[in-house]
Amino acid sequence: MCRLNKLIFVFICAAQAHAWADTVLVIPFFNLSNSANLDWIGESFAETIRESLSAQGVLALSREDREEGFHRLSIRPYALLTRASVIKLAESLDAAHVVFGQYSLSPGAPPSKGSLRITSRILDLKRIKQGPELAELGALEDLASIETRLAWLTVKELGPKTAPSEEEFRKTRPPLRVDAIESYIRGLMATTPERKHHFFTQAARLDARFSQPCFQLGRMHAQKKEYSAALSWLERVNRADSHFFEAQFLLGVCRYYAGDYAGAETAFRMVSESVPLNEVFNNLGVAQSRRNEPQTLDSLKKAIEGDAADPDFHFNLGYALWKRGDFEAAAASFRSALDRKPGDTEATIMLGRCLKKSGPRAGDPKNDGLERLKLNYEETAFRQLQAELGVK
Repeated sequence: MCRLNKLIFVFICAAQAHAWADTVLVIPFFNLSNSANLDWIGESFAETIRESLSAQGVLALSREDREEGFHRLSIRPYALLTRASVIKLAESLDAAHVVFGQYSLSPGAPPSKGSLRITSRILDLKRIKQGPELAELGALEDLASIETRLAWLTVKELGPKTAPSEEEFRKTRPPLRVDAIESYIRGLMATTPERKHHFFTQAARLDARFSQPCFQLGRMHAQKKEYSAALSWLERVNRADSHFFEAQFLLGVCRYYAGDYAGAETAFRMVSESVPLNEVFNNLGVAQSRRNEPQTLDSLKKAIEGDAADPDFHFNLGYALWKRGDFEAAAASFRSALDRKPGDTEATIMLGRCLKKSGPRAGDPKNDGLERLKLNYEETAFRQLQAELGVK
């Protein structure tokens, strides 16, 4: 269970009188050709639609959730499913709607790579109702434009009152090269980190406007603590990407560990304004603490208000108070940290210094940079609760 801030806690209390927000499952479109090598096209349609729905604030289940559902029901990935199997899969994942479709590729005269024919359906499982068939036809070279059109039609069908015009929708979705799309999708489908990195890098290099592989590469490098490499990729993630705020969060982490505390503060503040999670306020306060900013205590207190059970939040507040010479208040925070984590050696040492009224000593590495950053990021839980109450 993720840790939620005070805002989300309020949402939970109020949500008891509301129905659960609808979630959408998008499954890979079925490949009607005889070539399994074209399965990536069906995955690409699903990923584009899922990303577009998420970017519009729709609760679209992740690829990981979908794959767990396939595994749970022993369904082979990219198999041609019956309507009954589609419904069963959606029900197993508690989805209210499921988007699925099929495609075929007809040979074309050179230099054409062939002609795609795609049909898509949306099932409303609450009302046991099937929406109209959405159909598109075009050259494989125009895959990005076709996918964007189908994604917009899906967004419009699921949220007719809030969907942007197709013109507005396309403004933030450039017509990407088909080989870049193929490389990115093959990266998602790859089973080893090495293959994923290869395909994502290839996709990003083939089309510099492609945001999604930049996010994937940035996250992979950040997980390996390769912060300089991560920064170069994460800074290329654009605002329309559904992972934008997670990318900003990771940017803050990387900048912090690279010693750019001002840059880290900027990134965490941006995230806090749209995704006010405990870990975001904590990290914002930590970055501010390294710069001795006056807003430090306010940010750290917000983290505690959201989750008073986390010992690191109390430690960080105690440390910030200790640096200011407020030994009594700092001691209370360190005691709170130790109540929640009795074996915390650093908190014990710092409590002792507070009791002795021993403040920071210049040049003493034992006292410097003890702030604790959080690496978890739980935007999905926040969006779920936000959608349940219709909060924007």
